[in-house]
Amino acid sequence: MLPIDAAAHSSRWRRRHPVDKAVLGLGLTVLAISLPPWPGAALVLLTALAVLLGPAGVPGRRLWRAYRVPLGFCATGALTLLVQVGGPGGFVSLAADGPARAGELLLRTSAASLGVLLFAFTTPMSDLLPRLVRAGVPAAVVDVALVTYRMSFLLLDSVRRVREAQASRLGHGSRAAEWRSLAGLGATAFVRAFDRAARLQAGLAGRGYDGTLRVLVPQARPSVRFTAASAALLAAVAALTFALRSFVPDSF
Repeated sequence: MLPIDAAAHSSRWRRRHPVDKAVLGLGLTVLAISLPPWPGAALVLLTALAVLLGPAGVPGRRLWRAYRVPLGFCATGALTLLVQVGGPGGFVSLAADGPARAGELLLRTSAASLGVLLFAFTTPMSDLLPRLVRAGVPAAVVDVALVTYRMSFLLLDSVRRVREAQASRLGHGSRAAEWRSLAGLGATAFVRAFDRAARLQAGLAGRGYDGTLRVLVPQARPSVRFTAASAALLAAVAALTFALRSFVPDSF
């Protein structure tokens, strides 16, 4: 199981309905991309961090391990705004307003990523996917997503076991051995994936599969109090943004 999935299953908000957490997490994401980057996105980032480390109870080290990957993409995308191609400065030159635009993009994307992580760290996919059918998503699409989600963990476990076996047989002792081990790992994972898929299909057929996967979903109801508190928090962030905006220089 991936660390973010393990954290979602052990979250303090695990028993809450996904709608409650979607209002808060995805609401923060919407605010991050719609409010002015300064101070709006900065306030959203701080709010998401406070909720993740506070009421949600996500360990800081585990949050950083998950956050550093999207943060790297955010920083890479922001760096491209520092230069411009063509113009009087030559083929490639520094953009006049590059630092300001790069900072705005970095603030927006990093804050939006934290909003998505807030939802991911508190909502296991096994609780979310079966409920999508009630939201109007075709059952076949949900079934494919469920099977892919569960098979991905089996595939990752197979890859880990193969790598451990290769390492115990000195399969990583040299560069040539590394390449041979990598090729063997890819071939083995490919064969095992098809073998598991075939066994899964045979098992479903033997159990009278009729086109719908029926799974047990933890009983939960949307909390009016939690949703109202989340909406109030989102409204407070938006109001504080526009209140502080009047004190921020126009250059920001």
